[in-house]
Amino acid sequence: MWKFNWFNKSKEGATSESSDHSTTLQSSNSLIKRISFVVIMLVVGLYILGMYWSAEPDLFDVKISKLVGNKSEKQSLVTGVITLATTEKIALTLLNKKGGLLSNDIMPPSIFLDNIPAWEFGVLVQIRDMVSVLRNHMSRSQSQSLENSDLKEAEPLFNNAHDQWIFPSAEGRYSNAIDKLSAFKNALADSSDPNVQFFARADNLSAWFELVNKRLGGLSQRLSASVGQERINTDLSGDSAASQSTETSKQFSVKTPWFKIDDNFYEARGTCWALIHLLKAIQIDFDLVLEKKNAKASLAQIIRELEATQETIWSPMILNGSGFGGLANHSLVMANYISRANAALIDLRELLEKG
Repeated sequence: MWKFNWFNKSKEGATSESSDHSTTLQSSNSLIKRISFVVIMLVVGLYILGMYWSAEPDLFDVKISKLVGNKSEKQSLVTGVITLATTEKIALTLLNKKGGLLSNDIMPPSIFLDNIPAWEFGVLVQIRDMVSVLRNHMSRSQSQSLENSDLKEAEPLFNNAHDQWIFPSAEGRYSNAIDKLSAFKNALADSSDPNVQFFARADNLSAWFELVNKRLGGLSQRLSASVGQERINTDLSGDSAASQSTETSKQFSVKTPWFKIDDNFYEARGTCWALIHLLKAIQIDFDLVLEKKNAKASLAQIIRELEATQETIWSPMILNGSGFGGLANHSLVMANYISRANAALIDLRELLEKG
């Protein structure tokens, strides 16, 4: 009888230990499942947020009533206000779009995104070029005239590194630069200070076109290099007395690294997005100059070519097929539109200078 009781107690103890072990194992599995679920949901949430932040802003209307609201009747008569207001709007869009400025973010999901920061850089370069031309050409009557104090401060502020996140942050510097642009625009629209001017002359417009030509030409070359090219060195062509710092080969190969292809594409897309707005503003402020040179149709065609670069991308990734291969090559399509716009812009610039 004693042995039987001992056996039953031993059995009950073993069952109890087994039950405790099973309970512990179930609790551990439940905890692992909860942690896995949280991690999966976090990853999915960050992915969705990254997709949302990667959406490019839509094109906006550069009509003065859309940019400056109730002051439209007064300001629409002042030459240069639309160009200033458009530049300001582009800069504000850069800071206030979905996710804000992502180029200097160091936290997920921004740190894993590279397409939209490349787009931002393309937009920023066009802002910098326009502000530089505003400071050095469009706001000055002659080379010996004084530069505007607001534009003098705005230009170096926009030239701060776009990936700087510690104090002073890029957003803070760009916000200050936008305030300076706005101050110049308001002074221009007020018309009470004769020293604040915007000179819509053919030579000033040509100076900006020269910068745009170089930007578009560089982008076209980089986009075309997505499939690899053998190029002949033309650095010294056109001048028999020209020289350069070091010797280079007569032929060389260029090919964009695979991880840079989408960055170049989105930088070009951001550049064209900004240029579309700036060219439309120029259409208005330089209307008399363009009409005298019979260049309105030429500028309208350039804008149309650039608008084609903003078409919806239906592929989930930027394809890089060979030139005549079975897959599309988005970079070559983009390069085609940019090259055509750039060629037309060169002709328009020559027309302004000689026509």
